[in-house]
Amino acid sequence: MTVLDVLSGVLLAAGGFLVFSGAVGLVRFPDFFTRIHAAGVTDAAGAPLILLGLLLRVGTWETGVRLLIILLFMALTGPTATHILANAARRDGVPVWRAGDGRR
Repeated sequence: MTVLDVLSGVLLAAGGFLVFSGAVGLVRFPDFFTRIHAAGVTDAAGAPLILLGLLLRVGTWETGVRLLIILLFMALTGPTATHILANAARRDGVPVWRAGDGRR
């Protein structure tokens, strides 16, 4: 087992943990804004770590270039989409959860 295999495994495990925690957040958080934050963590941190872990395991440079393009696309579109959704929800009057509101 090489150093790249270990590093790849660590990146894949960390990315998988962040994706899993984002999925749990989507189910457990009480309102739209906290749920969209959980989805944003998955887009901004989990998926890039998984892609970097896969990048260390590729066999050909064509596959590596494709993974880098996907990584760049996700880095540009994920936070932008999260911001646009949150801004639209705020303008439409989606209520914000406050402590004591109870679980919805």
